[in-house]
Amino acid sequence: MKTKQIISLVVAVALFVLTGVASVMSWKDVNEYNASRSIDMLAQLTRGRVALPSGEYLAMIAIHGTIQAGTTVDSLYGGATYDHNYYLDLIDILMTDEDCQGIILDIDSPGGTVYETDELYLKLMEFKAVTEKPIYAYFRSYACSGAYYLAMAADEIYANRNSTTGSIGVIITTYNYSELLDKIGVDSISIASGDNKTMGSAEEEMTEEQRAIYQAIVDESYDQFVSIIAEGRGMDEATVRAIGDGRIYTATQALNLNMIDGICTADDFYASMWEIADVADLNNYVDNSLLSILGFTADVLSPKSESQYTLEWINSLESGVPMYVYLGQ
Repeated sequence: MKTKQIISLVVAVALFVLTGVASVMSWKDVNEYNASRSIDMLAQLTRGRVALPSGEYLAMIAIHGTIQAGTTVDSLYGGATYDHNYYLDLIDILMTDEDCQGIILDIDSPGGTVYETDELYLKLMEFKAVTEKPIYAYFRSYACSGAYYLAMAADEIYANRNSTTGSIGVIITTYNYSELLDKIGVDSISIASGDNKTMGSAEEEMTEEQRAIYQAIVDESYDQFVSIIAEGRGMDEATVRAIGDGRIYTATQALNLNMIDGICTADDFYASMWEIADVADLNNYVDNSLLSILGFTADVLSPKSESQYTLEWINSLESGVPMYVYLGQ
């Protein structure tokens, strides 16, 4: 057995063992969390959670990266940015903590999937309904599409003067790579119960009927987006549709259109927040854990053919999924 293969095998075994340990610890953490509704030491070790402050505070949540299921990871050394499940759990906890005086959404995101975007939006609205406490939003480089959708839960929205926002709309992207499969010698065979059962398949041309089905899904999600903005910004739907044609806006343009409430630097924004209460950074940033490094190393050391890399890239694409996302970032 070659040295590289031996190293890959050892790393894979170590990764398997560590994953099993982490799973056991996470299950124990879930039980303790359900019993105490608080963030304990085990959670800090297994999910990067931090303890809540003892005095009054505003909880800062960073909506950085793509809004999607699970965790968005920047890179081997960048750690986690957007962690969907953690944020849902955290907001549940904040609803029970009297010291929490509100939530700050620190946004730098092109948006994401329709489902997760709306799920987090509804959780934020639940926080406001239960606690009657405010939510504030600050836009950094990007707050587009689904990220702007989330900001509609905020009572006040401020942006950096160089921020890009807007991109109001919905997109479903599908791919056709039948010619590519032919080149690499892959033959896909589908046995379906109806003409539209294989709609969205990357191996077949889309029919006009299937295109109409997808368009209906997009239109329904767009109508929902429009109604959320109309409610959040106090606009009529006709106005929202006029500005919501998918284009992006500068901070100045957004302010003139009543899409945001003000323009300021991050320092000025947070200075005003500190006047209300202490600001607590409660984000689930993951450190450079051995587990992450081993996972990355095992992937790098395992030899792959060009066709494997191609197929992995194809499988990573969000084909057929409705997205509130700005593709130009």
